[in-house]
Amino acid sequence: MTTALEIQEHVELGPLTTLGVGGAARWFVRAHDEATVQSALAWAREHRVELRVLGGGSNLVVADAGVDAVVVQIALRGVKTQAVAGALELTAAAGEPWDDVVRTAVERGCAGVECLSGIPGLVGATPIQNVGAYGQEVSDTITAVRALDTKSGEIVTVPANACGFAYRDSVFKSGQPGRWVVLAVTYRLRPAGAPTTAYADVQRQLATRGSGQPTLTDVRETVLAIRRSKSMVLDDPDDPNRHSCGSFFLNPILRAGEADAVTARAGDATMPRWPQPDGRVKLSAAWLIERAGFARGARVGAVGLSTRHTLAVVAHAGAQASDVIAFARRVQDAVATRFGVRLTPEPVFWGC
Repeated sequence: MTTALEIQEHVELGPLTTLGVGGAARWFVRAHDEATVQSALAWAREHRVELRVLGGGSNLVVADAGVDAVVVQIALRGVKTQAVAGALELTAAAGEPWDDVVRTAVERGCAGVECLSGIPGLVGATPIQNVGAYGQEVSDTITAVRALDTKSGEIVTVPANACGFAYRDSVFKSGQPGRWVVLAVTYRLRPAGAPTTAYADVQRQLATRGSGQPTLTDVRETVLAIRRSKSMVLDDPDDPNRHSCGSFFLNPILRAGEADAVTARAGDATMPRWPQPDGRVKLSAAWLIERAGFARGARVGAVGLSTRHTLAVVAHAGAQASDVIAFARRVQDAVATRFGVRLTPEPVFWGC
């Protein structure tokens, strides 16, 4: 199915990302419905150019030269719910703001995503990144993803067991990158379910607030407070840390022997370590960065670390994408030299 396309040329992408840097898209389409996404794919095939998909731009670094591609900005909206076997299934279009979906779930008394409050971006990104925070991941609740298969041109439903979910990863991100355009996501939530409070920061904040038996609303408000304290809720135009991708580096997950070697190099038995179900060990990227010589607020020119959160790389006035990339590499090199671990960036890079 095709529809008439309104294609713009040379649209600046920096203002459409939370980092705020980067060049223009050669062609640009804003898609309010699935037919427009399909038509954009058909146009890209006809003109033998690449198709790129833009959501909220909260996890994206665009090169200063921009991208020679058709960039489709996903603006599909709509939320519907249905009761299924004692659960509530919520299906949201890919262009819905993610935090609005979390708010809806909490207001309806449904557990499953309350710890994911305040995460910027749109619904469509959540299965791609397997978005997670404070003890929850979206893979805990996702039952299906509606997506356009750019290989066949058909719209299909991908069940959760075929999504290849892993830590900040999925089949949509690394399994078959570029093949799928997420159109909608279905989450199975727990009506009247208990909130998730396993994460230490959340427990401490709840105790401070005097929440002995916290509600879903208590947990949501607590998570939002934690994120604001780290400049990780992008709703403050006066916050000097606001132009970032959030956490720029993944927490490394190593084999037990490798983690032991890092501990030995650190010379600190209190180094944070979290054993994983598969026998590997997750380390704290923030801890490694700080011990490699980068304090909060460390800066080179127009780019530096957040003054509140070591994992966030911030672009200040005058920064370019090349500056962001150079600073990130400086951090990676320092950690690799000090600990023998090369940190993996979390954002997606276009043209870099």
